[in-house]
Amino acid sequence: MIPLLKPSDSVSTALDWMEEYGVKQLVVADLGVYQGIVSEDILFDIVDNSELLARIIIQHKDIFAAEDQHPYELLRLVNQFGLKIIPVLHDDHSFAGSILSNDLVEHFVNELGVQEKGAVIVLKVSERSYSLSEISRLIESNGTRILSSYYSSGEIYNPTNEARLTLKLNRTHITPIIATLERFGYEIEEAHANDPIESVDQERLDMLLRYLAT
Repeated sequence: MIPLLKPSDSVSTALDWMEEYGVKQLVVADLGVYQGIVSEDILFDIVDNSELLARIIIQHKDIFAAEDQHPYELLRLVNQFGLKIIPVLHDDHSFAGSILSNDLVEHFVNELGVQEKGAVIVLKVSERSYSLSEISRLIESNGTRILSSYYSSGEIYNPTNEARLTLKLNRTHITPIIATLERFGYEIEEAHANDPIESVDQERLDMLLRYLAT
């Protein structure tokens, strides 16, 4: 239900809507055709608030999401271009709607089991011999399930060729799990018996975006 700006709207109208809806960016469209995004930071620099949006800088004219894109791809857009709002277009490039980046992160928090109580462990794994099925079998042999997982390529950790596998589990008592994994040659880099996250603040948002971007 985020409002859509028109090029004929004024800077003051855009700022008023941003304040009312608690957003830093809004989409601009002309007769249903996507024109780009205006940002609060740029609007604050405009001396005359009656200036029309058509006469100021409108960013990201070529940045948008398609209706059939996966949320992972939307996170990449948010992270790469610093988007607070994601415009979504139909196949004919007409405007379909907007997605707030905070709502997107909340979606991932719910989908990936972040809100559920459980431990997080980070394993060093060799990219050549990495097997999630084997790791899952070892963890499940201790009566524990993997709620979600993230794999980060070893290229990020140069000069070694070791990757990182982050696992969110459905229990907090993980001493037997760590012992099992170490017995089979896996190196535990980190282990946290985390409580569920009640809310996503900006720091967690930034961390999630940076991590998923890898």
